[in-house]
Amino acid sequence: MFQTRSSLSACLGGAILLTSATVALAAEINIYTSREPGLVLPLLDAFTAQSGVKVNTVFLKDGLAERVEAEGASSPADILMAVDAGNLADLAERGLTQPIDSELVLAAVPAELRDPQNQWIGLSMRARVVYAAKDLDLTEITYEQLADPEWQGKICIRSGQHPYNTGLFAAYLAHHGAEATETWLAGLKANLARKPGGGDRDGAKDILGGICDLAVANSYYVGLMQANEKEPEQKAWAEAIKVLLPTFEGGGTHVNISGAAIAKNAPNKAEAQKLLEFLVSDEAQRIYAEANFEYPVKPGIAAAPAIAAFGPLKVDPIPLTEVVKDRKEASLLAEKVGLGN
Repeated sequence: MFQTRSSLSACLGGAILLTSATVALAAEINIYTSREPGLVLPLLDAFTAQSGVKVNTVFLKDGLAERVEAEGASSPADILMAVDAGNLADLAERGLTQPIDSELVLAAVPAELRDPQNQWIGLSMRARVVYAAKDLDLTEITYEQLADPEWQGKICIRSGQHPYNTGLFAAYLAHHGAEATETWLAGLKANLARKPGGGDRDGAKDILGGICDLAVANSYYVGLMQANEKEPEQKAWAEAIKVLLPTFEGGGTHVNISGAAIAKNAPNKAEAQKLLEFLVSDEAQRIYAEANFEYPVKPGIAAAPAIAAFGPLKVDPIPLTEVVKDRKEASLLAEKVGLGN
């Protein structure tokens, strides 16, 4: 009888172990993201390899918030990933997120790069920089100086209504107020070499082509151009420029972020928190730096060599949540002066 009970206990124990193992293997997380697959998958693969948690990813170029709203309480989304602080703030304003309470995560991400109520966090940064013709006698510049008459007919920029520029204009507004921002935007428009348009890489292309001397663009495109084997002509665009890290007078360089939030109705909240903890780890932050040419948000993690070559980044201290509040007014001012095309 004793042996039988022991055997039964052993069988039950084995069943419990098997069940636990099955549960562990079945652990999963569902991510809705507007980020390009190639930028996200290396990170998610690394997380699965480390944790054993399966990651199901839905890529949504547009309509992420609308999708989650439509799904309501039955939404399977655990993590919402987006580019631009404004998009992350929009998710929180719509009530689609919940507070992140991991001390590990909050300690890794500087306060100015996350929501004050911890509804979302930044995971990587891109700086809004100035591309300058390599032979131009210029080693530094402020954002304010982009409106100086000496640059008349010499600046290229994409549409003033693109989120990259709306964010920069909103940061200017946060620093200087509406009247000064309108004056600055009018000066910037007067200095354009061509109609606003194209993408950030087109600024480098047009510098090579002699159309402009300066272009306003994001930092990470330089690394992407330098490493572009499919379109090797972009390497020549990158070779034609040097990168300046402009600052606001009395401030720092404007950055925007890619980031994430835990969905309000996340069915796998524990796994979602584990993923965020991984994404702010040294390993993941290095992947952001090396694979995506983005600045890590975690202090002490080095940028990729192509990006570190620009020099030390002094992040503007105005919190992104303050910048986000001025997006609409900045957009209207850009439209008013004719930068909205």
